[in-house]
Amino acid sequence: MATLRNCVRLIGNLGTDPEVRVFDNNRKLVRLSIATNESYKNEKGEKVTETQWHHLTLWGAQASLAEQYLRKGDEVSVAGKLATRNYNDKDGVKRYVTEVVVNEFLKLNSKS
Repeated sequence: MATLRNCVRLIGNLGTDPEVRVFDNNRKLVRLSIATNESYKNEKGEKVTETQWHHLTLWGAQASLAEQYLRKGDEVSVAGKLATRNYNDKDGVKRYVTEVVVNEFLKLNSKS
């Protein structure tokens, strides 16, 4: 039950190719973005689709697999946990980022 406390599952399409960083200790980081869509009918009966963008972070073996197999436009299912971090931008303004730290993913299909 403890694993349900911070658990995220998303299915969507990748908005970017993997952005890869390798650190001094050979630890690999991949950042991606994923779009999820939700559709509903408005008061006029018209179909409206809303898109939400989510930041994804993958480490280690998952990062290596993402670098090798994932590309912009691919439909994927991801599971992980939410993490929030902050940083100071170039103007010294404190910024906050919420991202999904992915511990597993499944490529559902390719754009091509």
